[in-house]
Amino acid sequence: MNGPILVTGATGTLGRAVVRRLLDDGQEVRVLSRRPRPAGDNEPYDWATGDLRTGAGIDAAVAGVPAIVHCATTGGRGDIAATRLLTEVAGRREGDPPHLVYISIVGIDRVNFFYYRAKLAAERVIESSGLPWSTLRTTQFHDLIALITEAQGRLPAANFSISGARFQPIEVREVAERLVELATGEPAGRVPDMGGPEIRTHTDLARVYLESVGRRRRVLPLRLPGRVFRDLRRGGNLTPDRSVGRVTFEEYLKERKGRKKAPGVG
Repeated sequence: MNGPILVTGATGTLGRAVVRRLLDDGQEVRVLSRRPRPAGDNEPYDWATGDLRTGAGIDAAVAGVPAIVHCATTGGRGDIAATRLLTEVAGRREGDPPHLVYISIVGIDRVNFFYYRAKLAAERVIESSGLPWSTLRTTQFHDLIALITEAQGRLPAANFSISGARFQPIEVREVAERLVELATGEPAGRVPDMGGPEIRTHTDLARVYLESVGRRRRVLPLRLPGRVFRDLRRGGNLTPDRSVGRVTFEEYLKERKGRKKAPGVG
């Protein structure tokens, strides 16, 4: 491609994986971050300092890029404004408009969660922007499932899980691989969803995680009230017909454990 591919949210879990995949494929990359480039960062990418909340630096960030992989998130309704700002800036630049590739979440139209509503609204902003676009929805990353369990480590005696809820976690690098494929291809609109290889209860996944880190703790399923948890119990976050992921949760945990034990890592 002519020019670097811009990655927003490039310092996050997914963004880092996308940047690495692009570099490994020999693509030019431009990283967008609110912070200046860290001292000692010698990776072969451009670094653009910009803020999708205020617009500062965004014109320069999108200049000359043939595609944008939009991974940045505020974790809430701020995603709508940030996505609108990005599309407006990209749409008014000189030359051909960039191909905007957006990462979204399976079930945002079926699970009544505030963040999911924001992601759905951001999708609609992109669809109506006039830019060429592709949107990929995936299930939750292995990393998120692990983090939810890990974060309860300071609770006395036991961990908790969402009773009746099932998840279909997927390896983040597989998602990055697909996003790079989209970014280097033709705009495709909304593409088929990506789900992990297995659908498992939250309780089961929590137990597997605790076993992998050598912690003997009970996992107590809680039946939580509210529309969000009802929608999860109904499987609104799942895509059983699109179980295209390859790496299982156990395989992810095994590799994660190996990385932590490696010399000089962590």
